[in-house]
Amino acid sequence: MSTVIEQSIETYGIDNWGADYFGVNRKGNLIVKAPENENLTADVKEIIDDLRKRGVNTPVLLRFPQLLFGQIRKLQTAFRKSIKEFEYEGGHLCVFPMKVNSNRAVIEEYLREGTRYNFGLEAGSKAELYAALGLEQAKDSLLVLNGFKDREFIELAFAGAAAGKNVVIVIEKLSELDHTLDLAEKIHAENPDADLPIIGVRVKLYSKGSGKWEKSGGEAAKFGLTTTEILEVIRRLQEAGRIDMFKLLHFHIGSQLTDIKRIKNAMKEAARTYAKIRQMKIPIEYLDVGGGMAVDYDGSRTSFESSANYNAREFANDVIYVIKTVCDDENVPHPTIIQESGRYLSAYHAILVTNVQDEIETVVEPHDAEMKLDANDPQIVHELHDLRDTINAKNYREYYHDALENRDELFTMFNLGLISLEAKGKGEVLFWDICEAADKFAQLKKYVAEEFDELRQLMCAKYLTNFSVFRSMPDNWALEQLFPIIPIHKLNKKPTEYATLCDITCDSDGIVDKFVDLHDVKPVLELHKLVKSEPYYLAMMLVGAYQEVMGNNHNLFGMPHEAHVFIGEDGYIIKKVIYGATLGDAVGSVRFDPEQLHDTFRKSVLQRIKEGKLSNTEGSKVIEFYEDQVGSYTYLTPNGGKG
Repeated sequence: MSTVIEQSIETYGIDNWGADYFGVNRKGNLIVKAPENENLTADVKEIIDDLRKRGVNTPVLLRFPQLLFGQIRKLQTAFRKSIKEFEYEGGHLCVFPMKVNSNRAVIEEYLREGTRYNFGLEAGSKAELYAALGLEQAKDSLLVLNGFKDREFIELAFAGAAAGKNVVIVIEKLSELDHTLDLAEKIHAENPDADLPIIGVRVKLYSKGSGKWEKSGGEAAKFGLTTTEILEVIRRLQEAGRIDMFKLLHFHIGSQLTDIKRIKNAMKEAARTYAKIRQMKIPIEYLDVGGGMAVDYDGSRTSFESSANYNAREFANDVIYVIKTVCDDENVPHPTIIQESGRYLSAYHAILVTNVQDEIETVVEPHDAEMKLDANDPQIVHELHDLRDTINAKNYREYYHDALENRDELFTMFNLGLISLEAKGKGEVLFWDICEAADKFAQLKKYVAEEFDELRQLMCAKYLTNFSVFRSMPDNWALEQLFPIIPIHKLNKKPTEYATLCDITCDSDGIVDKFVDLHDVKPVLELHKLVKSEPYYLAMMLVGAYQEVMGNNHNLFGMPHEAHVFIGEDGYIIKKVIYGATLGDAVGSVRFDPEQLHDTFRKSVLQRIKEGKLSNTEGSKVIEFYEDQVGSYTYLTPNGGKG
């Protein structure tokens, strides 16, 4: 492998965040490796070229189900080894939270592999439960129901139990228990042998998580019952003669838990609660430790918000050891551990690939280096010209500060009407020339002053990228969540540009200006110079968790095209292509009727024909063109130039 490729792998941190699923081949293209055999790879650039020949343009969401399978196996293997090592007497199951990615293909692929380990599903709404009840699960898997529930929700849960599913109604409010007991009584009266749902209780722990979602835990958390409320649940169940339905204790302290110490504290508290309930002669057998297992998006293995200071085996070891220790201390049976780690399972399998459409002109404009000054040019312009011509490695910092003062004076003089527009233009060009030179000298130093990091961010290129942050990476916009971003090709060539990304929405927030780095957060991304008539593609990595379900309809950019890719002995196979939103789909999503729009537009054109402003032929062409657009992709069409 060439030195340049090795540098690219280091620059973009592929080995740090890639979990052994990604690499670069000799062509300098990004590859995806099959988890079962890293020698089986798929070239992402070849996939995009193949799709483009089929008329499927970027942006495209690439799904690699094998990466989903790989994560399931990693999680199951980690717990299996920990259970064996610590001689844990309980089991381990997982349920996938449908809220993380409710796409049918993702759920079905998860169940295809997860069924081997009795992995099930978690639903937090009536719609999710409705979908889950129509899916095939392993006989011994669970269907855990979280979130607030009305009577209809609970009736749907009873229907699932009647269909033979192991449905767990997690009580979030005491009113939910009332509905559950009432329905159980009615069904029992009709059929004493009817299968009933399992009852679980979510406990509100004192312990908190870590990271952006730490408020999910603690005494002020949205969900969970207090100790007093749990005791009331037990009393009502005993009074109704239904204590045998109480099988599960649940807690959740947040998503993307970055610090393993916080997790251990929560495990101790929850395990102690389980043990005390078990000592009350109540036959609970499941301890649901919730979700929150983090993805190391930046590869730093720290407690930073976009990272995690543990891996799957370390997580499993701590969970198993802590729960075992508490249970042995309290002399109660070890529970079967239920886990809801949706982010960990699904983040890696999806990649959004899109093209850079163009470069947005920045403050640094192209100019004639031999700029000639006129005798009539103001003194401030002459001073900037002298600074530009005499700046060097020794005086660059002083001259940069002088240039800042001169620029302020230039703007003040212009606002007072003392200089012309032409003089202001010359002064601006000279100022940015000085900045560019100062930046080059600063970057040569061993330690770069903070002011020059800020200057680099200001001067960097702005690449217009054919996607919507709000649709495809909403957590980047809303939560400043970092996602690795990398070119899918040219990784055998050294990047020469520093850039931020601008999406194609008409919103000033539609930018990406924070990028993953092993030691910090980078304000710019190293990219290659755009070449006319050559496409340049970027991949937004690890977007398989939450991004699709959280994406919104800002500017009516709908779902992008989607391709499902299998990696085999002979390379890749595109097993399925799902076309993205059309203009008709997009307007329909906000309840416009395309046919009604066509009728109104047609009337407007016919009126123009009647007024003699258009000929019949011209009007027909306009109407036909407009109506044909109903089937067009909502994103920009790569123009064969810089995109």
